[in-house]
Amino acid sequence: MNKIFPSAAAALQGVVKDGQLLAVGGFGLCGIPEALIEALKAGGQKNLTVISNNAGVDGFGLGKLLETRQIKRMISSYVGENKEFERQYLANELELEFTPQGTLAEKLRAGGAGIPAFFTKTGVGTVVAEGKELREFDGETYVMERSLVPDVSLVKAAIADKSGNLRFNLTARNFNPAVAMAGKVCIVEVEKIVDVGELAPDDVHLPGIYVHRIVLNATPEKRIEKRTITN
Repeated sequence: MNKIFPSAAAALQGVVKDGQLLAVGGFGLCGIPEALIEALKAGGQKNLTVISNNAGVDGFGLGKLLETRQIKRMISSYVGENKEFERQYLANELELEFTPQGTLAEKLRAGGAGIPAFFTKTGVGTVVAEGKELREFDGETYVMERSLVPDVSLVKAAIADKSGNLRFNLTARNFNPAVAMAGKVCIVEVEKIVDVGELAPDDVHLPGIYVHRIVLNATPEKRIEKRTITN
């Protein structure tokens, strides 16, 4: 089975549709599948619900899809770096499900493992637990969280072999493996594609069984967050 596609647009074709639940890897500006996001923007799919740790920044990453109003709902843990996100949310133009970061990671991991729900103490007694089942274990109260199984996952990795085995670069590993595992269809953007066998077994961070489509983006932008201060 050939998993390699000639472009990001080709990799998304026939897979991404209006109204879907998508998961997108990355943390801040690290490990963003920027070519796939750009292709998604060009494709014009609307009314998307997007799972991502954060919502990108203005003009980059998921920020591009917010500007084109393709996202109707975000499931995120941090959204503080995007003014357009803030504007849309405060104007009731964008739905938001705030999820604690560890809970978000576990919801994706559980989805990929076939676990429909789990209990956690995180969020008990806060708005996070509103409307959810509570249960007591060993004298402690826990809230039940449903796992996440997105229709499509968009992932960034450093290297893939032709079977889809992936190696991530340092902290770009972040949410990407969990996002890849959770999706019904996983599309991966990589900087290099090698033959099967070129990746040593210990260098494989995610097995190719989770990967359905691969696209090469050899020269990503790789933005870097910088701290700015004023006197």
